[in-house]
Amino acid sequence: MIRTVSIVPAILTDNKKQYRSLIERINAFTRRVQIDIADTTFTPNNSIDITNVWWPKGWQTDLHVMMANPSFQLDTILKLSPSLCILHAEANEDLMPSFERLKEAGIKTGVALLPGTFPGNAKRYIDVVDHVLVFAGKLGGQGGQADMMQTEKIPLIRSMKPEVEIGWDGGANITNVRALAHADLDVINVGSAICNAENPAAIFQQLVAEIDKNGVVL
Repeated sequence: MIRTVSIVPAILTDNKKQYRSLIERINAFTRRVQIDIADTTFTPNNSIDITNVWWPKGWQTDLHVMMANPSFQLDTILKLSPSLCILHAEANEDLMPSFERLKEAGIKTGVALLPGTFPGNAKRYIDVVDHVLVFAGKLGGQGGQADMMQTEKIPLIRSMKPEVEIGWDGGANITNVRALAHADLDVINVGSAICNAENPAAIFQQLVAEIDKNGVVL
C-alpha cells in the first residue's frame, strides 16, 4: 500500500507572544498543525497554559498533551475541540475514560509512545485510537536529534492495527525526512526545523519535495 505522508508543523512555546507569531507564520502555508502542550508533571519544561491555546478557524489541529494526568484538563480540551487529541501511554492514569469522552465529542484520539515504551505494552490503547505517535525526540523541547531506532516500532504497530494513522515526533529535518517517509509513516511532525527557520514556508516546501523523491534512500 502506497501511503501519502504529511509534513505537519509542530508548535511548542511557553510565550504567548511567540505562540501568536508562530501561528501567523505557519498559517500562510499549511492547515494541519500539531500543538504541543506540556507541564512539569510530565516534562521538564512548561508550554503556554492550555487556557491560552487557540488556532485559526479551518485548521486541522492535532493537540499533543504531554501531561501525567490529562483528564484534569479534559473539559478545556473538549471546549477547544481539536481534530485529534494525543495522550501519552505513560500517563499516571487510565486513558480509556478520556478516549471515550473525546470520541463522544467527535474528536479523534491518539496515543503517544515514549522511546522506552514497547508498542505491545500499549496495545489496549492502540486498539481503540485513530492515531499512534512514535515519539523519538526531546520531551518538552524542540531541536533534539531523532532516534531513528524508533522506526522499528512502526511495523509492530501496523501488525496490531494496519489502518491506524502513525505519526513521528522528534528531530525530523531535511537530512532524515526522506528516510522517515519511507518507514511507513503517515505523518511527520516537524518542530524547530520549520518554526526556527528564517523562511518557514520555504523549508516546509523543501521537506515536502524531499519526501516526494523517488529512488534509493541513503
